[in-house]
Amino acid sequence: MKATKSLLGITTTGLFLALTAQIGAISNAGNLLNTENKNVSPITHIAASNTSPAYSSAGIQSSSEIKVAAASVNKAAPNFVAVDTNGKTHRLTDFKGKIVVLEWTNNECPFVRKHYGSGNMQKLQKELTGKGAVWISIISSAPGMQGYVSASQANELTKSRNAAPTAVILDPEGKIGKQYGARTTPHIFVIGTDGNIKYMGAIDSIASPDPADIAKADNYVRDAVNSLISGKPVANSVTQPYGCSVKYGS
Repeated sequence: MKATKSLLGITTTGLFLALTAQIGAISNAGNLLNTENKNVSPITHIAASNTSPAYSSAGIQSSSEIKVAAASVNKAAPNFVAVDTNGKTHRLTDFKGKIVVLEWTNNECPFVRKHYGSGNMQKLQKELTGKGAVWISIISSAPGMQGYVSASQANELTKSRNAAPTAVILDPEGKIGKQYGARTTPHIFVIGTDGNIKYMGAIDSIASPDPADIAKADNYVRDAVNSLISGKPVANSVTQPYGCSVKYGS
């Protein structure tokens, strides 16, 4: 390349070489960023990928998109009074002295179907209630939204899926869901015998709607309840929930 001088005394050859070096540096930085992104954990990566085509219909939401309260681990679980699908009134305080599992659910969500269609959720319900825990399934879908059901429809789902919760509570106004900051279905909270939240987050460690992943995943809920029964601290007390966004009306 023939060198010519610019008005600033810089040769065109020198300018070309400088630009080439700058482009190379930008390219290297981009490659480094891509490499680092490959190391993001599966749950964090999927929960952050709100625009991913594979999960767009699931409506994964980040906490910044939801105007709800934020429950905290080792703090008192928000109390509630609610009527279940069989007309029985439940107060959370009635269960003090017992381990309580709160499960947010939506029967139309592919992530929920992963666990119910495979029998995984039912197995967990039976296992943990068999150890003395209370399991309450909560449906916070608003009328007209995905997953909204009547009491009779909810009872039919329980029967047809052979589910075994202690009770199913309908929360169409989203009051209980917003008290807890429930973000996804499923989203699970485990409350200790002292009435404090001991675990909150995902059911397990693999954030996907594929039932084949269940056997490979660490079940955080089982681990949390077993730790409490054994008098041990919960190792993973907070995890990133994954699934469909809770279909609040507003």
